[in-house]
Amino acid sequence: MASQSSALPPRAAPFTSLNTDRHRLGLNVFLVIVLAHWAEHVAQAVQIYALGWPIPEARGVLGLAFPWLVTSEWMHYGYALLMLAGLIVLRRGFTGRARTWWNISLGIQVWHHLEHLLLLLQALTGNNLLGRPVPTSVIQLLVPRVELHLFYNAIVFAPMVVAMWLHRRPNPAERAAMTCRCAIAPA
Repeated sequence: MASQSSALPPRAAPFTSLNTDRHRLGLNVFLVIVLAHWAEHVAQAVQIYALGWPIPEARGVLGLAFPWLVTSEWMHYGYALLMLAGLIVLRRGFTGRARTWWNISLGIQVWHHLEHLLLLLQALTGNNLLGRPVPTSVIQLLVPRVELHLFYNAIVFAPMVVAMWLHRRPNPAERAAMTCRCAIAPA
């Protein structure tokens, strides 16, 4: 007697459509989120270096309206986690060279995420790294926080953009392995 479950269609892997027919949509939504976050860091840098604002007053665009956003380790950790999740979920749609670059971005984001986890744990416990007065990440011991996060976002973003560029312009072998319709038509 066959079990009832054998009559059911096989379960698709989680997020399959985000790596097949909805991969381009997923990438575009993810890119908008990443660009919005990147713009916040750039706005903060402009406020500090071009406008001469003191660091506590330079909060980006959203931070001016919602100052608690800048000081919330939960918000920063949540974004780092969202970025990590997006890189993981959308990864299966990439092939060849594009996947290599996406993996580089993912690897850097794993470290960035761990730094934010360390900051969050310090904020929650009140036990700051090396007795510092505020939560401090490992690399922040060498580089100030504003510059560090501008740098982290740049080094995660750059290989992500290279991956997206290559993904849209695959070579014949990569195109044959693709499960989505992200590639532009060959020349």
